[in-house]
Amino acid sequence: MRPVNLIPLEDRRGQNAPLRTGPVAYILIGALVLALAGVTALVLTGNQISDRESELAQVEREDAAATARAESLAPYAQFAALHEQRVATISSLADSRFDWERVMRELSLILPHDVWLVSLDATASAEAEGSSGGSGGSMRGSIAGPALAISGCAAGQEAVAGLVTALKDIDGVTRVGVESSELADQEEGAGSASESESDSGGGASSDCRTRSFIAQFDLVVAFDAAPVPVTGTTEEGAPVTATETSEASAEEVSGESSEEGSEGG
Repeated sequence: MRPVNLIPLEDRRGQNAPLRTGPVAYILIGALVLALAGVTALVLTGNQISDRESELAQVEREDAAATARAESLAPYAQFAALHEQRVATISSLADSRFDWERVMRELSLILPHDVWLVSLDATASAEAEGSSGGSGGSMRGSIAGPALAISGCAAGQEAVAGLVTALKDIDGVTRVGVESSELADQEEGAGSASESESDSGGGASSDCRTRSFIAQFDLVVAFDAAPVPVTGTTEEGAPVTATETSEASAEEVSGESSEEGSEGG
């Protein structure tokens, strides 16, 4: 037969006795677990904050050291900038130099015997041409770089053409423009010079045509290949050099010179 325990449950002892803890114990255990998790999270957060503060302090120290080093090296940076500026200025001046002494020496060698000069105006740029008061007219103003404005007389138009050809043999000459080339009026003839001198009160006359076959000319000799400093900017703000300007106007000036030369002939 199977034994049956007739003792009530509340009076039983030992392993068969029921547990009397209830839900309170589980609540307490859960509260303790939550408290432990909160304390752990708080400790971890505090440690992270301390680490971040240490890293921030280290970064601030490094930044202060870098700033102090940069300030100590600032004079060297200023000196380097000043050095580059002076080198650029010297390079610009060296590039824009023009050997007028060589040009004059070569001009004296190639000048034909039947040509004599009345005035010679050498300018390094078109801006300097206005203050020099020399010859050249509008043709010189269209040449941005160095140029020679020559006025004189020659024994006929063929001599003027020979002078133009000879001027092209000067080293660096890119083109020669004829501003004007005119013979003396047939009616005036040889007396034109004396009449102009008497009209001016005995002073020197600008007309060197003392004979009817003598032609008075105005020439402009351009050196477009010579380097020149920057003279301005375009509408877009890009710098424009005088060399670029003179090359752009070369065709226009050549056209003007050919037209005026044909009229003078």
